[in-house]
Amino acid sequence: MYLATNPPKRATVSGAVLAAAGCRFDDVVDVTTFHTDPDDQIATVLAVRAEEIGGPPYPNWTAVGVNWLAGFDFEIKVVARTPSTTSGQPADKR
Repeated sequence: MYLATNPPKRATVSGAVLAAAGCRFDDVVDVTTFHTDPDDQIATVLAVRAEEIGGPPYPNWTAVGVNWLAGFDFEIKVVARTPSTTSGQPADKR
């Protein structure tokens, strides 16, 4: 899948992975994005980030320009804290 053809798909997949771990986008503390064309991709990534992650506090974010990715033009790595360390309460009580 390429970022230009379906940017929300990346967020949907990331959200599903977070949910499987009992997390949500509020639990994300670090994001690293890898771009084969940063100048062309950054506006799309920022728009999806604003929609999915929302307002402050923002997670740390590092954007890396690369020459090549295995079959993709964009890759994302997300690190989240477990819900039990977020507020001291189970995720369903937050």
